[in-house]
Amino acid sequence: MSQVINFQKSALETLRIEQQAIEVLATQIDERFDRACEILLQCKGRVVITGMGKSGHIGRKMAATFASTGTPSFFMHPGEAGHGDLGMLVRGDVLIAISNSGKSDEIMMLMPLIKHLEVPLITISRDDKGPMPQNADIPLTLGLADEACPLGLAPTSSTTATLVLGDTLAVALLEARGFTADDFARSHPAGALGKRLLLHVRHLMHTGAELPKVHPDTLMNKVLYEISDKRLGLTTVVDDQDTLLGIFTDGDLRRMIDRQQGFDVNAAVSAVMTENPMTISQEARAVEALEKMHEKKINQFVVVDDAKKVIGVISMHDLIEAGVN
Repeated sequence: MSQVINFQKSALETLRIEQQAIEVLATQIDERFDRACEILLQCKGRVVITGMGKSGHIGRKMAATFASTGTPSFFMHPGEAGHGDLGMLVRGDVLIAISNSGKSDEIMMLMPLIKHLEVPLITISRDDKGPMPQNADIPLTLGLADEACPLGLAPTSSTTATLVLGDTLAVALLEARGFTADDFARSHPAGALGKRLLLHVRHLMHTGAELPKVHPDTLMNKVLYEISDKRLGLTTVVDDQDTLLGIFTDGDLRRMIDRQQGFDVNAAVSAVMTENPMTISQEARAVEALEKMHEKKINQFVVVDDAKKVIGVISMHDLIEAGVN
């Protein structure tokens, strides 16, 4: 029969213990951290991360974070390394080895070849007493803190602290490299994040034959045909040099009808167009265009160059269809 416990109390106690472990970790950030960052910045190859069990799971996440923030990195399983995968590690790399106890047999078996390759070794363990940190160039430590597991057995606080230490290294290196949002986007081309960072208006706008354009003296019957034919809900009004003079939209037409204004199909568009419409640069991010459309309560932007010449039109439908949100 299961024991009745207060789940919320248990959760808050776990959070308290793990928070305490991070506070202990903060006391361990010293000149060793500086030296580790310097070694990682000077690495000409890859940052290879290894660890067994739960340490290995954390190591995989650390490698992924490094790789996505400008530090080429991958995870090497220490058990598989002893059966051929150690060939992943070459001169010029840096090895980060994770073991809370600092005594992982699988990693210690690799130590002779690590020394032979003259690969700098950074270890992460609870203290510097074990054989791994004793053999390390830089022994980073987590400090002594209780595990959140009430049995004191399952790695909980220690893996949290290790993950946080990995993040501190990744962020420090990111800042040192001057890593930018555009750099981040290049390693995240897929999914919503990549689309937010990588897609610009120029990638999605309608140009050339798809671009609705009329001159100011064009009669309204031809203006309506241009709007209908190009299917963007508007037409731009330009002069002979394609300089933007105004726009006329299907919304303008509906409002004229709602107000019961006389609508003369033989009138020139210049008499009813909206002058000085809102525009956007082709270099603007697509997500910025979408945000401005929502803010201004409009469905399209005319895209112009520095000389105010019309070069495209982008619609909210284009942005949503491309997965920008």
